[in-house]
Amino acid sequence: MQIPGLALEFSALPTPVPVWHAQVTFEQWQMAATAVRDQGGRLLALWAGSISPHGGASAAPASAWMCAAYVVLDGAFWLSLPLTQQDGRWVYPDLATVFPAATRMQRAAADLSGMVALGAHDTRAWLNHGAWPQDHFPLQQDPEKLPLLVAGELVNYPFVHVDGDGVHEIAVGPVHAGIIEPGHFRFSVVGEKVLRLEQRLGYTHKGTEYRMTQLAPLEAYRLAGRVSGDSTVAYAWAYCMALESATQTTLPLRAAWLRALMLERERIANHLGDLGALGNDAAFSFGLAQFSRLREDWLRASKTVFGHRLMMDCIVPGGVTSDIDLTQRELLLHQCDVVEQEVRTLFNIYEAHAGLQDRFMTTGRVSPELAARLGLTGLAGRASSQSWDLRCDQPWVPYSDMAVAMATQHNGDVAARVAVRFDEIFESMRLIRRLLIEMPIGDLLCPVSLPLQPSRGAGWVEGWRGELFVALELGGAEQHHRILRCHLHDPSWQNWPVLEHAIMGNIVPDCPLINKSFNLSYSGQDL
Repeated sequence: MQIPGLALEFSALPTPVPVWHAQVTFEQWQMAATAVRDQGGRLLALWAGSISPHGGASAAPASAWMCAAYVVLDGAFWLSLPLTQQDGRWVYPDLATVFPAATRMQRAAADLSGMVALGAHDTRAWLNHGAWPQDHFPLQQDPEKLPLLVAGELVNYPFVHVDGDGVHEIAVGPVHAGIIEPGHFRFSVVGEKVLRLEQRLGYTHKGTEYRMTQLAPLEAYRLAGRVSGDSTVAYAWAYCMALESATQTTLPLRAAWLRALMLERERIANHLGDLGALGNDAAFSFGLAQFSRLREDWLRASKTVFGHRLMMDCIVPGGVTSDIDLTQRELLLHQCDVVEQEVRTLFNIYEAHAGLQDRFMTTGRVSPELAARLGLTGLAGRASSQSWDLRCDQPWVPYSDMAVAMATQHNGDVAARVAVRFDEIFESMRLIRRLLIEMPIGDLLCPVSLPLQPSRGAGWVEGWRGELFVALELGGAEQHHRILRCHLHDPSWQNWPVLEHAIMGNIVPDCPLINKSFNLSYSGQDL
């Protein structure tokens, strides 16, 4: 691994996908980001790394790190920057001028760890809604010596106002009429045309990353799988991959194939649900009824075979907990045949329905140029010509044997995001058949031994929304094998800001439809 113009010593992490690590200086931090952007790479994640506390009575950390992960054609690399203090604050150079998606990640790092981006334009609180004082930083605390906290002052969030003749604001949320998670959306509109949307999220902050440091490494997969319930398989696999990387554990082959089987079933379940909801948001309740029925049948089969509708806790460090026998294999193969035939019929109905296409086409468009500049990723990115899919770009076992066909579209509108979902369902059906028919015989689990020395590992998995990244730092025997830091990154971090742009210029009644076509996670990025 090399970055043009920078002499860095990279060390390869023992992951199934290529990930490297290097330490950078204050000057190299921004230079590396610029070099990645100039060669067509992108920002994968940005987070505050592990913090080493003073040995004495002082609550301030003795050392702190900022971390960033980038994606280039060769794979991903994780850069660690040791921080310096200015005026009593830990500071690092702003990356938002290079990668706009870094803005909210930097704001979250400031709230949780007290790490401040020098020169950042937007320094408003992101996750701290007044639940803790502004001078308290949750990730700086010793897990065994937690202070008693008094809630901080609740202040009005400084939304950006749009002025002009006929401009007014529509406030939506944070409590919604349905059962979706809380988020506030402030629309500036003229008539029914949306001039600007600004989001305020963070209402589902749960202290997940701090809680990870209180759990045993071999048990923390359960919390990882609950970061975002609709992505429990992807998060559990990403965490276990990071732990297996840090412990240099080789996964049994059959276990890897079973994990992929569950991941593709998770992908299909979510796409089925979204396609029904998108039809419903366009006043086509028939679509909701049919896709909801198919999704329910799909989830019930997962319950029958894996013991849980969402396959939660089926992926564990070193392998999986559930195997499938010949009867279960035939059940899943038969279901693929039945569901695929029905989805193809529904695809033809959606394509031929003039009312649906009128609502879908040109609505909520994100041009390929804007998508590239803002870092749109995952399913939504592929609908705007951002041809990144980890299963194709850096295929790991068993995807290395599958020749996955990437689903892409170019118009970047609701219709394109619907088309990507249909294409991915059909491709996942093909993958599931191969996984079931060609699955190797072998062990389901192998032992995972925690190392004596401190170690780090990375997990990188293509979930149904897009790529998940987990960065894990483990203490050695002297630190009782504690999790020093575990950052769990959801693609929604990149995509929520782009949704604001997708809605601009559209009419208010189309906003729920556009939002559903992205279907981003609140919980996955609030942590």
